[in-house]
Amino acid sequence: MSLLQEILKRSGNQCELCSKSEEVEMLTVAPKTGAQLDEVVAVCKACKDQIEGVTDLKPNHWRCLSDSMWSETQAVQVVAWRLLNALKDEGWPIDLLEMLYLDEETKSWAAYGQKYSETLEHKDANGVVLSMGDSVVLIKDLKVKGAGFTAKRGTAVRNISLVHDNVEHIEGKVNGQKIVILTQYVKK
Repeated sequence: MSLLQEILKRSGNQCELCSKSEEVEMLTVAPKTGAQLDEVVAVCKACKDQIEGVTDLKPNHWRCLSDSMWSETQAVQVVAWRLLNALKDEGWPIDLLEMLYLDEETKSWAAYGQKYSETLEHKDANGVVLSMGDSVVLIKDLKVKGAGFTAKRGTAVRNISLVHDNVEHIEGKVNGQKIVILTQYVKK
């Protein structure tokens, strides 16, 4: 039996990520070689194109990860972890990532080539850790470039978003406009 036949048997002839049964093929999960069954995932064309960057990630398509991340197959867990990290700006993937447990070996595989680090924390001017959805207050007047106004000290910024690749930046709405704010100028 070929590797492709084995993976199709394992997956029930459907995508192991979104459960579609059209155009299912094999995807090797880097840095593995795909020589063994536990190094590959059965995926549909839509999932494969997004994973490989042929098309942009469609966040709503990946809501299926809330089910597939619980797969017993390590390769599926790795792909789910990587996709959830890539979609962190959407908000909802953060909750799933907090629930997803990977043993050290699997997490090391998942983090291969990723800039992600769990030790990154966004902190306000007082060193308090900020989380997605928090409310903060500006501690300094900030001139908003390109918007033509100044965000005044004491302005509340509700429901902030964290910039996942820069711990010194958060995003929030001030005067109805979404802006990037340095964490050193806010307090929780």
